[in-house]
Amino acid sequence: MYLKIMNPIKILVIGCGNMGAAHAQAYHEIPDFEICGLVSRGKSKEALNQQLGGLYQLFDNYEEALHICKPDAVCISTYPDTHEGIALEALKHHCHVFVEKPLADTISGSERIIEAAKEVNKKVVVGYILRHHPSWMLFINEAKKLGKPLVMRMNLNQQSQGYMWEVHKNLMKSLSPIVDCGVHYIDIMCQMTQSKPISVSAIGVRLSEDIPQDNYNYGQLQIRFEDGSVGWYEAGWGPMISDTAFFIKDVIGPKGAVSIVSKNTEASLSDNIEGHTKTENIKIHFAELNADNTFLKKDNWINLQEEPDHNELCKREQLYFLKSIRENLDLSEHLTDAINSLKIAFACDAAVRKGKTIRFS
Repeated sequence: MYLKIMNPIKILVIGCGNMGAAHAQAYHEIPDFEICGLVSRGKSKEALNQQLGGLYQLFDNYEEALHICKPDAVCISTYPDTHEGIALEALKHHCHVFVEKPLADTISGSERIIEAAKEVNKKVVVGYILRHHPSWMLFINEAKKLGKPLVMRMNLNQQSQGYMWEVHKNLMKSLSPIVDCGVHYIDIMCQMTQSKPISVSAIGVRLSEDIPQDNYNYGQLQIRFEDGSVGWYEAGWGPMISDTAFFIKDVIGPKGAVSIVSKNTEASLSDNIEGHTKTENIKIHFAELNADNTFLKKDNWINLQEEPDHNELCKREQLYFLKSIRENLDLSEHLTDAINSLKIAFACDAAVRKGKTIRFS
C-alpha cells in the first residue's frame, strides 16, 4: 500500500484506452501523483474509473477538464492527430506533459510543442516504452558488442480483429503503421548504431477497403547509416495479416548475432499488449571459429521470464516523468531523439508514397 505524500502532482489523464488506462493505473499507485480527472469522448473513462475504485471526476472535453481541474500535468494517450492540439493547450495552462508516441503527427507540430514547453519552462516526456525495458536495454547493449557494421532486422505484425481493428483503422486516418509503430524500432536502431541515417527506402500496400484511400496497412522500411549499418522494419495491421513471422528482433554484426526469441505464439494478436514488449529470451551467437572452422563458443541464452509486464513498464515511464519534474531533468536529448526517429519514420512514409529512395543531406 502506497502512502499519500504532501504536494502530489495533480495529473489529468486524457485518453482512457489501452495505454491511457495503463498510465492511469500507474498514477493511481504512485503516491507523488494524484489523478484529478479522466477524459475521453466515449465510455472508456467510466470503465477505467470503475477499475480504479470509482474515485475520479470524469470529463468528455479536455479543455473543460483543464479549466476545472487546474492540473499540474497531463497524460495524453489519444490518437496521434490530436496530440499537438492537446499538448499546446495543456502547456498554455502551465502543465507538464506526458504524451504517447509519436509526439505529434507532423515534425512542425512536434517542434511547436517543444518550443511551447521551453517558453513556459515545463517538461515534455514522450512515451518510448522500450527505453524503460531492462531486456531491451540489454538487447541494445549486446548489439553494440557485435562490431560494425550492423544488420538490424525487426518487425511487429498484428493480426488485428474486433476492437483492435477499429483502433488500427482510426490510427490509419492520420498515420501509417511504419510511422506509428516504426518510431519505436527506428529509435532502437539509432541507439544500437549511434550513427546518422544517410538514406531510406520503403514499400507499402493497402490491403483493405476499410482504411483511407491514401494510406496503407502493410509497410516495410529500410535504412542505411553513415557507419555502413543497415536495418529493416516491417509492420502490418489487419485481419488479413499473417501471424507466421510476426515477431522478429535480430541483429547481426562481424562478431556474431543477438536475437530476441519469443516462444509466445499468441503475441501476434493485437489485443495482447504484453506480446508487443515481451522478450522471454535473448540468444547471443558468437562468430569466432576454431582452426577447423567450428564455432569456438556455444550460443549463450539469457532467460528473461522475470521481466516486467506492460503495466510495470508504464509505471517505470511515469516514474521517469516524475523524476524529470521533481529533479528538473534536462530533456533536450530525449526530445531530440524523439524528433529524430519521427523524421526518419516520415521519410520512410514519403519513400512509400513517392516510390523512391529518400536521401538525407
